[in-house]
Amino acid sequence: MTDTLDMPEKLAPAAADVAAERTLGIILVSASAIAFALTGVLTKSIHADPLTITCWRGFFGSILISFYVLWRRRRSGGRESLKLGWRGWLLAVEGAAASIAFISAFKFTYVANVAVIYATSPFIAALLAFVLVREKFRLQTMIAAAVSLCGVAIMVGAGLGSGHLFGDALALLMTAGSALYMIMVRAFRDSPVVWAGAVSAFLLFVLGWFITDPLAVSARDVALLATFGCSFALASILWTEGSRLIPSAEAGLLGSAEVPFAILFALLFLGEVPPMASIIGGAIVLCAVFAHAGRDWLKAKSAGS
Repeated sequence: MTDTLDMPEKLAPAAADVAAERTLGIILVSASAIAFALTGVLTKSIHADPLTITCWRGFFGSILISFYVLWRRRRSGGRESLKLGWRGWLLAVEGAAASIAFISAFKFTYVANVAVIYATSPFIAALLAFVLVREKFRLQTMIAAAVSLCGVAIMVGAGLGSGHLFGDALALLMTAGSALYMIMVRAFRDSPVVWAGAVSAFLLFVLGWFITDPLAVSARDVALLATFGCSFALASILWTEGSRLIPSAEAGLLGSAEVPFAILFALLFLGEVPPMASIIGGAIVLCAVFAHAGRDWLKAKSAGS
């Protein structure tokens, strides 16, 4: 009888640990969204060309992410493999190509346009997964994707004749590349994804070194490039650690906060106010994204309660 009465007290510390882990996960994923949201501001603040930016971001990012991977491997007693194989190399190359399009897009269009178009990547990933591997396409995802497509069409249509169409097209290309990357990560579960990310960043450094003149940058740009590389690595690490502690639906919902933060930072630090078509189209996309992510989160929450 005594054991039964004492049981809630014994379980209380375990419940407290779970709650503390969830809180930490929320903080880490939210912080990663804020760090990722700095991409547009930093890209537009640096005077160098996109390849030079990706070169130095890759240099600093690959170093920090490599240290993180090696630290985690040491903690696990060397159980985490660093062998990429053809799947890991494919991830690295595809990720590098998407990164070039991502950085370039910010140079040719509004930060808001890139951020909002990128927010549709989960829907494009669902569509590609259905086409490529016949993965089930949920009705709510189909509806959210259709609504998002309307919002993107409004934004891109406004870019016709405004000089921003090329940037919007790069953002769409990058989003498709990111969606394909998501599918590959799910398909190549045995590949060391974070390590592939470090290798991908290093490939960008090597490519930029041979194609551009990465040393022809000002001292101001060097400081910003170092900040960019560190923020990219920090965001990746925070996301990796935080998403381990909370359900994927909740991580996805919190990660969506990157979009409004990116638009806010562009307004505060660049004074960039997107045209009305971008605001209307962006609002439509954001409503679809948050509604979809929020429904997934509520479903996961009710299933776990």
